[in-house]
Amino acid sequence: MTSSFPPPAARLAYLDGLRVVALLLLIPYHVGMYYVSWDWHVKSPLSAVVAPLVEPFMLLSSPWRLGLLFLVAGAASQILHARRGGWGLVRERSQRLLLPLVFGMLVIVPPQAYFELRTQAPQLLPSGGDYFAFWAAYLRGGPFCQAQECLTVPTWNHLWFLPYLWLYAVLAAAFSAVAACRAAGSEGPQRGARLPAWAWLLLPALPLMLFRWVLLPSFPSTHDLVSDFYNHAQYGYLFALGWLSRGVAAGLWEAALRWRWQCLGLAVLAWGLLVHYFQAYEALEPPAALRQLMRGVWCLMAWWAILAACGWAQRFFWRDGPVMRALAGAVFCVYVFHQTVIVGLTQVLAPAQLGAAQEALLLIALTFVVSGLAYLLLRGIPGLRACVGIQPKAPGRMKSSVPEGVLRK
Repeated sequence: MTSSFPPPAARLAYLDGLRVVALLLLIPYHVGMYYVSWDWHVKSPLSAVVAPLVEPFMLLSSPWRLGLLFLVAGAASQILHARRGGWGLVRERSQRLLLPLVFGMLVIVPPQAYFELRTQAPQLLPSGGDYFAFWAAYLRGGPFCQAQECLTVPTWNHLWFLPYLWLYAVLAAAFSAVAACRAAGSEGPQRGARLPAWAWLLLPALPLMLFRWVLLPSFPSTHDLVSDFYNHAQYGYLFALGWLSRGVAAGLWEAALRWRWQCLGLAVLAWGLLVHYFQAYEALEPPAALRQLMRGVWCLMAWWAILAACGWAQRFFWRDGPVMRALAGAVFCVYVFHQTVIVGLTQVLAPAQLGAAQEALLLIALTFVVSGLAYLLLRGIPGLRACVGIQPKAPGRMKSSVPEGVLRK
């Protein structure tokens, strides 16, 4: 198998494919959050019955889906950096990520906080539950508190991904500038040692395991950007790995393509072990050694699933086309809207008292439809287009390239 990566100006269809697939998984996952026992903004009255059936399938994607997105974002950011330079990367990422973040926190996310309070602490809502009175209070800031628990607003909820990605892109641009200055004084380009293909199955998972063993017990996930040390460690690492995969760590994509079947099988096996573990110790305290072991299995599953996704994406999304371009253009906007749409739809459908399966399928379908319609409507409005993550249509598309090994596997 040969390595023939395209030049930085080329468009990689499989990166777009991975983003689209991640979104296709994200919407059913967040619909599932309405039913499981895990904490979320609104909860179904059917959760106690449905959760044991749904949670094993939620575990199919929860260990790796976000990590995959950060790895893909790192690779895409490196391509943008190679094409536009460090300042060009920072400027593009700032315009692309920060404007939807601010608009989303002020306009799109507030209904999530409103329905969370209305279903869990309605006495905290001002003016008898009027949404616009709540919105005014939301924009003024400050927490809504009950006992020891507070809802601090404004909040970014599901949009936390945007400031994290912006931060990593800025840091990557800064480190690249420093590395370029150091390289300018050396005799020639320095290249790292090339890993054998099999080593990609295990070695990149070791830092993920270390982070989960050392950081997670003291720094659980918060998505607050400042003290979220465990998430910064794992997601920053995967972003950096994605960035390096377009250079010194290019063997990642070759290994993913070569070992895609094995990684898929290993990820499914690890998933089965995790499901059995969580079911066996649902009401019991697991031994400390077993807990640490299963945290390692969680990280192995995450890495194997990421490798499998990267490998199969190169097989299925090796050629650009109008459908993929349309989906890639819509995916960011749909991401911005989808969780608010889900939360709102749960409240619209609740009076109908549908069965869980019928209601969940309807939530998934309607979320895709409503979010897609929002994209189609707003893409023609210049003032709002950038606020929801829709890029203006480029005058021309770059030709897609793929590693030539993909065409022969």
